[in-house]
Amino acid sequence: MGFAEKAQHEFDELKGKVKERAGTATDNERMRGEGRADQSEANAKQAGEHVKDAAQEAKDAFR
Repeated sequence: MGFAEKAQHEFDELKGKVKERAGTATDNERMRGEGRADQSEANAKQAGEHVKDAAQEAKDAFR
């Protein structure tokens, strides 16, 4: 995947961390949970990117 998509996933993870901390600071459990969910989603997307990159590297190794 491209640099822009990887950067977007990193940004989404950071956004989730900020939301979680804001929820903690304001004692807002819903916001805290949303932040955690945002982070989990971003991490899953990043893991998928790593798998795709590894598959592409393996494919390139056999060429």
